[in-house]
Amino acid sequence: MNDKRAVFLDRDGTLCRDVGYPAHANQVHIYPYAYEAVRRIRAAALAAVVITDQSGIGRGFFGEADLRTLHREFSAAFQRRRAPLDRIYHCPHYAAAGACDCAKPHPGLAARAAADLGLRLEGSYMIGDKAVDLAFGLNIGAVPVLVLTGYGRETLRGLETAGVRPAHVAADLAAAVDWIIEREGRGAGPAADRS
Repeated sequence: MNDKRAVFLDRDGTLCRDVGYPAHANQVHIYPYAYEAVRRIRAAALAAVVITDQSGIGRGFFGEADLRTLHREFSAAFQRRRAPLDRIYHCPHYAAAGACDCAKPHPGLAARAAADLGLRLEGSYMIGDKAVDLAFGLNIGAVPVLVLTGYGRETLRGLETAGVRPAHVAADLAAAVDWIIEREGRGAGPAADRS
């Protein structure tokens, strides 16, 4: 059985500003506190895995090669600051074009990460700024954490309508990781109260 758990991280609005459909690294503005947050995730023996929907590919705004270059530079920025990301997974599909199993809230990308990295999804965490991030976390048995950056405040106002409930609401990624580290220190596991 795999014992390694992860903190799954939404990209836009969580690790960096949400600017729409960035095609190049110079359009991506990583939050300054994101590096330390990832360092702390890794120091807690949790994997740091980015899960991002990139429908700009399916919409024809940019190609897979553009995104690979962007993510290579994105990962390098974290690596330079001693905060390596374990992996970045993306869904390239445009939801209006048809169903797929990799767009959040579907568990496809988490299943790939679990297989690739030897992760246990149950008891992992998902941090994001949208209801779909929280639903993704719940669908894979992870603890969902809402951040108020990006679309977070708008999401918070609409949670009752969205039908999902985060285990915790944090001002930003740094505060979300603080909560996770404290929760881990209390010995919280998969069966712990998620309310």
